[in-house]
Amino acid sequence: MCLINFQWKAHKHYPLIIAANRDEFYERPTAPAHFWEDEPELLAGRDLVQKGTWLGITKQGKFAALTNFRDPQQIDPGKASRGEIVKQFLTEDWSPKEFVESLREHRESYTGYNVIAGTLDEMYHYNNVHNELNKVNPGAHGLSNDSLNTPWPKVIKGKQTLNVYATQASEIKTEPLFQMLSDTEQAPVEELPATGIDPDFERQLSPLFIHTENYGTRASTVLLIDNQKNVTFVERRFNEGVFTGEQSFSFRVSHS
Repeated sequence: MCLINFQWKAHKHYPLIIAANRDEFYERPTAPAHFWEDEPELLAGRDLVQKGTWLGITKQGKFAALTNFRDPQQIDPGKASRGEIVKQFLTEDWSPKEFVESLREHRESYTGYNVIAGTLDEMYHYNNVHNELNKVNPGAHGLSNDSLNTPWPKVIKGKQTLNVYATQASEIKTEPLFQMLSDTEQAPVEELPATGIDPDFERQLSPLFIHTENYGTRASTVLLIDNQKNVTFVERRFNEGVFTGEQSFSFRVSHS
């Protein structure tokens, strides 16, 4: 997952609005969003290589999402899979604060990442590269491959677009959020971050929706929770920039 724009406890009717893109190599096998056979309370897509996930929610209303930290020096295949982080929070008995504090204690176990973890009551963010732990405040936020609200062009654009739409709309629809996530406009060269990768490739990675030769946006996900605890979860899948399918789920948060 390489872009998560979300609004937390700022809309009159929707305490949580998430619009997120997962970017990955086209060849990496992935299962569409579903309730897992081995974890039937968990709704998420699944990486079929390491069996983890990048974004999910449980029937009890716990949710989490993860992005990688962009730094070529951070790559270490000997470390644990970051997809386990989201899975661990959603399948074990943690509060969000307890979970991110535990991650801080084991920050060297994974290569660089960001995670947001929440319930209907609270949300926390953790970045293991900066060792940065935040309780997420109400409002619009953006998370890509540096840290929470780092002003990369795609974060700024996504956060502003989401905030304008959510401010104007009494009822949140999924389609405007998917339209936002489909934006392929590259950022101007002078606005690009310096992350240690080739500048031409950095520009190819600058849109909200990425399409390069062998890497790009594989899934766009909209997750909504309203005041009645109704959950809407819609995932659209892509490969090589081409739409390949959609999964849609609706349910009401239950008590554990």
